Amino acid sequence: MSDDRKADETVSATAGGADLHAGERLGFKPGMVVQELGWDDDVDDAVRVSIEDIIDADLVDGEYGNVVDAVVFWWRDGDGDLVDALVDSLTDLEAGGVVWLFTPKVGRDHEVDAADITEAAPVAGLSTTTTLPIGEDWAATKLVAPKNR
Repeated sequence: MSDDRKADETVSATAGGADLHAGERLGFKPGMVVQELGWDDDVDDAVRVSIEDIIDADLVDGEYGNVVDAVVFWWRDGDGDLVDALVDSLTDLEAGGVVWLFTPKVGRDHEVDAADITEAAPVAGLSTTTTLPIGEDWAATKLVAPKNR
């Protein structure tokens, strides 16, 4: 594929809201097992498909019952207690795995204040590292367990 065509696809992938390279930008790799929590009608299906394309498998749900490499967690203001939810998201996560917390962007319905994430993460035993836009309406915050966990 030409460099011009790649650039055009990247621009169109993000300009229209569909993030066709989300799975790659989040660091997912083929063969990873990724658990999805908090799914609802409002999730960004293009982001989900991108992740599934990269890992070459379907996302698993909360009933999976085995170890997972990463967790994708869709979270909205009003979903409950974020600390409890984050602690629960660690149940199947392997050591060294990451939680990607997807929250509505600022100005969208049910947006989550960044301070809420910053306060909840350490109580749940996690550290925030990166936040980036993912899709048209969502932001992704990478949460990791401290190395000495």
